[in-house]
Amino acid sequence: MTTRMFASPLFLGFDHLEQMLERASKTSSDGYPPYNIEQTSPSGLRITLAVAGFTMDDLQITQEDNQLVIRGRQTDDSQGRVFLHRGIAARQFQRAFVLAEGIEVKGAWLDNGLLHIDLIRPQPESRVKTIQISRANGGNGHVGGKVKMVDSEPGQD
Repeated sequence: MTTRMFASPLFLGFDHLEQMLERASKTSSDGYPPYNIEQTSPSGLRITLAVAGFTMDDLQITQEDNQLVIRGRQTDDSQGRVFLHRGIAARQFQRAFVLAEGIEVKGAWLDNGLLHIDLIRPQPESRVKTIQISRANGGNGHVGGKVKMVDSEPGQD
């Protein structure tokens, strides 16, 4: 049973935020692979995952709607090798990050066992809309005309 966070009638159209929060809470709590998230600029982020032993062919990055999914699957190359101790497991993983609306993947690269993924958050344009109000038609309270919206740039009212 889930409680709705945006149940107030003042929050119109925030259903998608609840869905994103629910999706984020269902992501795996497994700590593998470990990762960092850093802010590289006012609008830039970088996710770094420690993926030692993985090659570029073993890794896959996809963006599914507002979710960034990183998958790793190593092939078993131990044929003919005898391990006295095997502490480096060839395990697969899936790590998902929920992205805010508008965040874009700028690029990814693998360097010394670290997978780096750069993200950019474009700054939203500030828009102001003036909504003209029409007069009622014949005093019956019914609006006679259509609502007309006028876009204007900030500071041009």
